[in-house]
Amino acid sequence: QVQLVESGGGLVQTGGSLRLSCAASGVAFSTYIVGWFRQAPGKEREFVAVIKRNSGITLYQDSLKGRFTISRDNAKNTVYLQMNSLKPEDTAVYYCAADRQVSATYYLLSEYEYWGQGTQVTVSS
Repeated sequence: QVQLVESGGGLVQTGGSLRLSCAASGVAFSTYIVGWFRQAPGKEREFVAVIKRNSGITLYQDSLKGRFTISRDNAKNTVYLQMNSLKPEDTAVYYCAADRQVSATYYLLSEYEYWGQGTQVTVSS
């Protein structure tokens, strides 16, 4: 059973930075593909970024490239999302998700079996 726990959210001013963590327990996290998604109030959950297994290949929502960076530390069973130059529109609950097999449609929620409970990120203007 994979358990994912996000942390690192909080309140930050426009232009600030946050680093979110997604810690896994019960499995060797290095064998999982891990994605970050977010859900703003009144909106659907959307893809943010994904990191492949040992190859470390990363993919991003186009509009977030250059501001967000996903990385992983397999020794710590943790995946990170570094968010810089934050904007009020980045305000959302951020979720990490994982699966051992993800197809070319890695941006779909249905590709991931395991989800964390989410962590709130609020960017004030």
